[in-house]
Amino acid sequence: MAYATTNPFTGETLKTFPNATDAEVQQALQQGDAAFRQWKAKPVSQRVTVLQKAADLLRANRNEYAKMLTLEMGKLLTEAKGEVELSAAIFEYYVHNAEAQLAPQKLPCKDPAVSDAVLVHDPLGIILAIEPWNFPYYQIARIIAPQLAAGNVVILKHASNVPQCAALFEKLMLDAGLPQGGFTNLYATRDQIETIINDPRVHGVALTGSEGAGAIVAAQAGKAMKKATLELGGSDAFIVLDDADIEKAAKWAVFGRHWNAGQVCCSSKRIIVVESVYDAFMEKYRAGVAALKAGDPMDPDTTLAPLSSQAAVDDLKKQIDQAVARGAKLEVIGAEVPSKGSFARPVLLTNVTLENPAFKCEFFGPVSMVFRVRDEAEAIAVANDSPFGLGGSVFTQDIERGRRVAAQISTGMVYINHPTAVKADLPFGGIRRSGFGRELIDLGLKEFVNHKLIGVTDIDGNF
Repeated sequence: MAYATTNPFTGETLKTFPNATDAEVQQALQQGDAAFRQWKAKPVSQRVTVLQKAADLLRANRNEYAKMLTLEMGKLLTEAKGEVELSAAIFEYYVHNAEAQLAPQKLPCKDPAVSDAVLVHDPLGIILAIEPWNFPYYQIARIIAPQLAAGNVVILKHASNVPQCAALFEKLMLDAGLPQGGFTNLYATRDQIETIINDPRVHGVALTGSEGAGAIVAAQAGKAMKKATLELGGSDAFIVLDDADIEKAAKWAVFGRHWNAGQVCCSSKRIIVVESVYDAFMEKYRAGVAALKAGDPMDPDTTLAPLSSQAAVDDLKKQIDQAVARGAKLEVIGAEVPSKGSFARPVLLTNVTLENPAFKCEFFGPVSMVFRVRDEAEAIAVANDSPFGLGGSVFTQDIERGRRVAAQISTGMVYINHPTAVKADLPFGGIRRSGFGRELIDLGLKEFVNHKLIGVTDIDGNF
């Protein structure tokens, strides 16, 4: 596994990093365990001061952090700045809420012999975080903010194409006052990942990534009797009902499918439109996609970023070709994209039938699968006919109708009149092949803690 910074806009490899040695892995585990013993003893109110400092540093140096995101994985600089702010907001969420959320919970008990029963939430130790390249800071923030607030410490194995983002975030946390070993960036190999999971000082693993990686890591964690959370892929449905505001729905569809160049697990990958408004919607959607401008992601006029790598472009093209070979209709939209750099031109795929493997695939790039359906019932059926279950959207001007439809969609998240979003104060996660477990708010805070019962009973009472 080669850790390297390769600019997706130019294709130039700027810097390489050696894999961690086995000795460095052991050092990270030793430092992490030592830091945990110190960190868990601090009250929550002291732990979160580090998170506030980290948020302050992110905001004070927003441009520096954002430029590294754009350099390494190619996202638009405007989107990169937004990611920096989102990461800071996640830290601040726990600054304001963790102490109350981790407070001991008094439990009712009908047995008169039990005079007091309290549930406390104790930290466990080292948590291994395995994170992807598409949101290099946000993915880190949404795991370390709750885990550090809870009293755990984290070892990070980040994606191999964002090594400087990973190192920069480690420095951020040290500068914020986190003790050495509280958060460690490690350029680990796949074999070393299993070694880390098996180590008794490690008490859980949180992975965001592909189905394949998730299956391997979940199996390793299960064998080691360690808890795991998985945030995997998605193929979110974007339902446009017959009473939707078509202009606004089309605008959100363009954004929902193409932000971060379409490289988002919860982007709007399947656009499902009721036939009575299909033609009107598609006219506006095509125009919106065609208006996207591919170019230098550092340029504020650019609205379509390159993909993360040429390999990502090649994989996407292979998926498209396979879909077309099985009967899908391909429509290329918009102007030519630059020949230099990892660009993919936006396309529409229609006539994707159940027999086509593409029907149940995830396209990680600017590919829109569009489905014309008869009515609301068919829209729901198509939306649910997926191995994934991450997010989804329903567009309607009748909010109560939207709620009823949302209730019938089998996913971890559904938004009405908005693409599936990422917010600092809302939970994130899915079901089925989109993974299990939740990140953010109190759900993420309590994924890797010991919910310990402390009961006080009458010594003379019955068992």
